[in-house]
Amino acid sequence: MRLARIIGAVLLAGALALPGHAAESVADIRAQLTVLNDQIGQLREELVRRGSAGGLPSTPATALTRLDQLEAELKQLTDRVDVLTNDIQRIVADASNRVGDIEFRLTELEGGDPAAVPPGPTPQLGGGLTGPRPRPVAPELPADTGTMAVAEQSDFDAAVAAADGGDNAKAAALFASFLETYPGGPLTTDAQFRRGEALAATGDWRGAARSYLDAFSGAPQDENAPQALLKLAVSLGKLGQTSEACLTLAEVVNRYPDSGAAAEVAAERQALNCQ
Repeated sequence: MRLARIIGAVLLAGALALPGHAAESVADIRAQLTVLNDQIGQLREELVRRGSAGGLPSTPATALTRLDQLEAELKQLTDRVDVLTNDIQRIVADASNRVGDIEFRLTELEGGDPAAVPPGPTPQLGGGLTGPRPRPVAPELPADTGTMAVAEQSDFDAAVAAADGGDNAKAAALFASFLETYPGGPLTTDAQFRRGEALAATGDWRGAARSYLDAFSGAPQDENAPQALLKLAVSLGKLGQTSEACLTLAEVVNRYPDSGAAAEVAAERQALNCQ
């Protein structure tokens, strides 16, 4: 009976350890492989003990051979997980370097000193991380947070209304003022993205690129992040930074393959003659 339970556990662990299992992360898969290895060890000990006791006259040799095969398969899976981990780390490093390069180029285009760009964490796969220009920490709120929230929403709505009314220069200025007044608030990412839209409409592609970069890097898992990254690429193209624009378009597909932004990449790549 115990042998049957162990075999069942091995099969269950093996199923969970499949690389394509939907909700598994690399760490989850590695943990399942460890469990599988432990279960195989227990099963081997049980088979050897039963065989020595004469409880399994003809089965142990066949079962142990199958265990050898399972262990070989387990080693292959473990090796694949190691390769996958290395690939992910390389992709993260490449993506981080690309965002850092864009930050550097934008600072140059803005007439600033690229050497003065502060080092910082960059967006990474998996979400929950900030970009090269970290979102400002929100100041300590006053006691009357209700009034503060109403004012914040009111100022945001005023900027949106200006954009909807076609006064993009005013909208860009209002969003800039909003971001200075309410740094790190719940509407920050949306304001950065909308400011980019307003600046792009006025032809200020440098300012638009900066706003899109801030919107993306500050919240790479936000619903606007795919469009922010796509429009960052478009802005870079308008600035003549074709190589960076093409790399950024590729990053849209890599990060957000199922997004509407990814569906627009092909046309943008063609417009920029990306190779």
